[in-house]
Amino acid sequence: MADISLPHLSSGKVRDIYDAGDGRLLLVTSDRISAFDVIMAEPIPDKGRVLTAMSAFWFELFADLVPGHLISTDLADMPPEAQQPELTGRVMLCRRAEMLPIECIVRGYITGSAWKEYRTSGTMHGATLPEGLLESAQLPEPVFTPSTKGELGEHDINLSFDEAVDLVGAELAGQARDVSLAVYQRGAEWAAERGIVLADTKFELGLVDGELILADEVLTPDSSRFWPADQWVPGTTPPSFDKQPVRDYLDGLDWDKTPPPPPLGDDVVAATRARYIEAYERITGRSFADWPGGA
Repeated sequence: MADISLPHLSSGKVRDIYDAGDGRLLLVTSDRISAFDVIMAEPIPDKGRVLTAMSAFWFELFADLVPGHLISTDLADMPPEAQQPELTGRVMLCRRAEMLPIECIVRGYITGSAWKEYRTSGTMHGATLPEGLLESAQLPEPVFTPSTKGELGEHDINLSFDEAVDLVGAELAGQARDVSLAVYQRGAEWAAERGIVLADTKFELGLVDGELILADEVLTPDSSRFWPADQWVPGTTPPSFDKQPVRDYLDGLDWDKTPPPPPLGDDVVAATRARYIEAYERITGRSFADWPGGA
């Protein structure tokens, strides 16, 4: 990744964040990939550009529902320190927001940690669900299921809505729920028209001058579960448009899911790159080759 001479604020599993001045942030999306909360040694070429391109697409589509933090993805609009060719297509200049201390998760289908909880106790985030649901079944209606934000290497903790209210207050929790559900619903309908199921997703919301805005990444394969609609069968785990090739490969190894990770083969890296690009192209109807820096 390029050496950017701006104040470095933080690094996550995928993104590096810099202070761009004047109430703005520079988000750089790398090609890093993690699985089981462990960052792999090998990057997935173009992954960062795919995530940036998808987020930019969704910010535009949702602009009438909720303001976004995105100002520009054009390299020419970035601070001079960040106008580096290798950053083409993987940078976002954004408004700096006061982020909510909760992950705004919406589930339209029961899978992942929600399925594990339901199988154990018949509940999802503590709320009782109908009996007899199958894994990957569609829920009667999408549900807002917030969680805490775990630090790097820590797991998020599921919250009830009342616990979210305790963290951010009733008014803000209600706004976050309503915005998250509205954005999910539109995204799910858009994806469905293109033969893709949006099973669940995670939004980041924050405040700019007291106004709630959508921030960070939006409906990417890293923050959402996308399933091919023609392979969705309740009672099974459908394949995902994301890091599934990496997960499948690692699950077949004798690895205890702690660092250091085993090396990824070239075929796994190539298959994962192709999966991300396919997700972008199917959902947006655009060619990744037309995105700046896309191949």
